[in-house]
Amino acid sequence: MLTLHHLNDSRSQRILWLLEELGTPYEIKRYQRDATTRLAPPELTAVHPLGKSPVITDGGITIAESGAIVDYIIRTYGQGNGKSAMMPRPDSADFEAYNEWLHYSEGSAMLPLMLNLYVSRLKEAGAPLHPRIDSEMKNHLGYVDGALKGREFFVGNSLSGADIQMSFVGEMAKVFEKLAPYPNLAAWLTRMHARPAFQRSVEKGGAYRFAK
Repeated sequence: MLTLHHLNDSRSQRILWLLEELGTPYEIKRYQRDATTRLAPPELTAVHPLGKSPVITDGGITIAESGAIVDYIIRTYGQGNGKSAMMPRPDSADFEAYNEWLHYSEGSAMLPLMLNLYVSRLKEAGAPLHPRIDSEMKNHLGYVDGALKGREFFVGNSLSGADIQMSFVGEMAKVFEKLAPYPNLAAWLTRMHARPAFQRSVEKGGAYRFAK
């Protein structure tokens, strides 16, 4: 059975959400951040050398990157038996957009958000960096907001792995109080958080500050 190694307040929440959307049988192994440093516990290095979450194990397979995990779960467990595929057909035009969002979320969009998180901890020492970071956040959040104009989902007319993968981008923006200028992104995030499967994922995963 697939096992999700779940760290509180982390990107692994969206993997838990995906599993709930698909109704895939799974086990969850919980890990808690250090209350002072907010770092993952060393026990995670026994699962993967990087000691990061999310990580899934499925038989002899171990996967640690969010986009790769989303892709694997949908390809392996998202087909047939009355389940929504949650991805466009590989020969469709929508598939290229879907694939781009899977990579964009961590490859480009998260960089200024994470820089904002860490540089903010430097207080006054980080002040010279904030104008450039703020500019990049506006650039990316504006792009995402524009892509959602007139759309309920990122790709096609139903929930896909692109929505799952992009959720943490919206959540980080909300925590930083950056969503107000981006009504399409804000409305989309509200819809995603209202989904019954997302609510179940929070119940099973424990307190999740990015869903408040």
